[in-house]
Amino acid sequence: MKNIITLIILSFIALLFTGCNSLQHRQLENLSLADKNTAKSARILYLRLKEIADRGIAFGQQDATLYGINWKQEQNPMEIRSDIKDVSGKLPAVHGYELGHIELGNSFSLDTVSFVTMRDQIKKIHKRGAIITCSWHLDNPVTGGSSWDKTPAVAAILKEGTQRGKYELWIKRLADFFKSLTDEKGDPIPVVFRPFHEMNGNWFWWGAGNCTPEEYKALWRQSFQLLQENGVHNLLFAYSPNIMQSREDFERFYPGDDYVDILGADVYNYGGREAYITNLQRNIAIIKEKGLQKSKLYALTETGNTTPGSDANFWTESLYPGIKDSGIAWVLLWRNARLDHYFSTYPQDISAENFKKFEELKETLFLNEVQKIKF
Repeated sequence: MKNIITLIILSFIALLFTGCNSLQHRQLENLSLADKNTAKSARILYLRLKEIADRGIAFGQQDATLYGINWKQEQNPMEIRSDIKDVSGKLPAVHGYELGHIELGNSFSLDTVSFVTMRDQIKKIHKRGAIITCSWHLDNPVTGGSSWDKTPAVAAILKEGTQRGKYELWIKRLADFFKSLTDEKGDPIPVVFRPFHEMNGNWFWWGAGNCTPEEYKALWRQSFQLLQENGVHNLLFAYSPNIMQSREDFERFYPGDDYVDILGADVYNYGGREAYITNLQRNIAIIKEKGLQKSKLYALTETGNTTPGSDANFWTESLYPGIKDSGIAWVLLWRNARLDHYFSTYPQDISAENFKKFEELKETLFLNEVQKIKF
């Protein structure tokens, strides 16, 4: 009798396990992503982000483990350190990386980070269950100046453009880096890629006034296609305008649902606390509405305190009121480069104690919580 009961229980467990696997398979197969040949790992990332958005808001920071205030990763390469961990005891759940100058074939990014070190950090933090995002402040292909060189250049790198050959080489170098991101099993590490961001501002060569909306859309679509032609299939594509005043600001440069997976907004605290909260709420409302219409995830893809040291309660009284119960999958704070250029917090910062209260909120999720969300 005991053997029969045991057999029934084991059969039930096996049936349950098979059913769960079947459900997961259907979820992965039913995803409609921009890249129709998206790697399984990227599909799983999308489902993880969807689950994260249902549970709370994942906290992230740019270059979190590469450097901070008065330290750099190469000083102690065996340690995974971050200013956020130094303050709260926890690592961010989302880690942003900058790929500017990868297009030039350089060994170091425009933020002076070794691409070898960056790749190593991405692999280590991915193994721990973190979410990886990448931005790309590529140089101006016409002048050789920086991203902030506003000389018109988009038309020159579109098909038949005078700098098309150069741009295709740049994409190949970018693609080679993405393809080098693999885990211990050789599977591709998924990345949220956020190119040509803040296009509704005029400070980048791909921005408003420096190219037309139609040129921008063509740039996005052709770059998307070139990455696929170079065998890159581990990306989710995020579209992220700067502060928007209306829905039309979102639509003006939008390249189309077939080329975007995640909707974002970049909103900093210009104008003081009340203006910041208002801008956060308005911009998140815009991308939330679009996300629900288009069945796409949305996030606060870039933010930060532009006047660090001036708001002791930035986290719970400025940032959180703007993102509370918003449904965003994550919030990414910009980098802590040095004392005159940091956007988050560190142990001696005036807002460090307030950040601990922010971290304790039920809605804010850090790596120790996000790493448990698996598919």
